[in-house]
Amino acid sequence: MMDWTDTHCRNFHRLLAPHARLYTEMVHANAVIHGDRMKLLAKDADQHPVALQLGGSEPALLAHAARIGAEHGFDEINLNCGCPSDRVQAGRFGACLMREPALVADCVAAMIHSAPSTLIMLKCRLGVDDDHEWERFVDFVDTIAAAGCGMFVIHARNAWLKGLSPKENREVPPLRYDWAYRLKRERPQLQVIVNGGIADFAEAGAHLDHADGAMLGRAAYHDPYLLHRLDCAWFDGQLRTRGELLRTWRPYVQAQLENGTSLKHMTRHILGLFHGERGGRAFRQILSEGAHRPGADWSLIEQALTATERPYERAA
Repeated sequence: MMDWTDTHCRNFHRLLAPHARLYTEMVHANAVIHGDRMKLLAKDADQHPVALQLGGSEPALLAHAARIGAEHGFDEINLNCGCPSDRVQAGRFGACLMREPALVADCVAAMIHSAPSTLIMLKCRLGVDDDHEWERFVDFVDTIAAAGCGMFVIHARNAWLKGLSPKENREVPPLRYDWAYRLKRERPQLQVIVNGGIADFAEAGAHLDHADGAMLGRAAYHDPYLLHRLDCAWFDGQLRTRGELLRTWRPYVQAQLENGTSLKHMTRHILGLFHGERGGRAFRQILSEGAHRPGADWSLIEQALTATERPYERAA
């Protein structure tokens, strides 16, 4: 997710969910080629498996960026054909590419040729604007699959390119999970991952009856402990408390602080850890108000944890 799933976020989510596939923010191919790769492609060895999500519409540029991603050790390269924002449309990438399946197929083929040992996959919507024809959607998928793509993450709603904000595009167009399920039934050779509007434990699990996986977006960010619950349930793990998990993150946080990273860049990803729990509001308030201050360190996180471990009426 843009401006959210940076390397600190992914490191924390990996601690919560050892088996989950993690994704970078969407990065344009040009930025990967010409930008600050140390920042844009930052990750550490503990994050695997991790996918680099690319935006773009020029096969040669995407091929170059995919090769760079593979050389940097990403396990998967994901081409985004689902983002509906005006900025993305202006650059001719994201969801608007669903109206150009032949071009997308050329992009995917070029990426596969450039990074043959790395999984190339696609994320898309069901269609754009008033495209509500199953045949158009499945023709799009078939065209990309013929280029060599075997895994599709399906955000199970349309993208409206005009008249809706990115936030509204995640909420207003109706969800149609049945299209993703049908795709899996009719194209069993493809891996189909369901995405869009998945908000809780039961709903995520229900999708596994019809598809190969479920992708969580904002739910995993606003309630990150959900990731841990799902990982334990699906992979027979041992459920740990929120406090225990967070304290396991201490060596990473301290190492980053020693390298000059501000605490706020890490704590912004843990604000929802105690979502709906006693002391959760105080936990969030303590971190939000204190992490930006000069010299803020691990002791602030311990202070916030204390708010969840005893009755706490007012944040300090």
